[in-house]
Amino acid sequence: MSPDEIIESYLPMVDFIANVYGKNCEVILHDLRKLEHSIIAIKNNQVTGRNVNDTITDFALDIISQEKYKNENFICNYTGKTNDGGKDIRASTYFIRDEEGDLIGMLCINIEVTALINARRVIDDFILDGERVEIKEQENFNLSINDHVSSLIIQTLAEFETAPLRMTMEEKKQVVKNLESKGVFLLKGVVNEVAKSLKVSEQTVYRYIKELEKNSVISG
Repeated sequence: MSPDEIIESYLPMVDFIANVYGKNCEVILHDLRKLEHSIIAIKNNQVTGRNVNDTITDFALDIISQEKYKNENFICNYTGKTNDGGKDIRASTYFIRDEEGDLIGMLCINIEVTALINARRVIDDFILDGERVEIKEQENFNLSINDHVSSLIIQTLAEFETAPLRMTMEEKKQVVKNLESKGVFLLKGVVNEVAKSLKVSEQTVYRYIKELEKNSVISG
């Protein structure tokens, strides 16, 4: 195929892509053999305001001068703004080559995402209004009581490198202390679950809890 035939074969894609993605998607076909008037087809040109016979952008010029197309077939999802700075654009470019592999054209897709970005800001403000505080823990709303207790026990045991069977008494006391600080023992039936996890008797866990309460009273 001649260079003209190759470039013209992409003409149907201009209308196709624009119709698929709608009015906020501008599609441009460039013939790079005439850089000053490279645009030979354009659809939804209200996005950037350009027209047939307009030139390529500074970004496209940089791609050509730096030969960034050499090892790539396309560049996706880079950002830009219209000349008046009023529209945010997400852009992608497909490189069109002749039979010798030389760059002869570009198929560019420019999607205006201004409304989406503004909507995201509104949603972010609604979800996290005021000062945003970074926290490590997440609140789990869908756990049953049993699942919640099991989750807390697993998380606490994961803080220790030693498995329960090989833990020292002091390490097991620390596990109980950590669980107590998380309010686990405010729930009924927890002592039995903790005892099973630590491989000790319920009486032992109760003893650890009493020691914690005694030490708390003394330190208080």
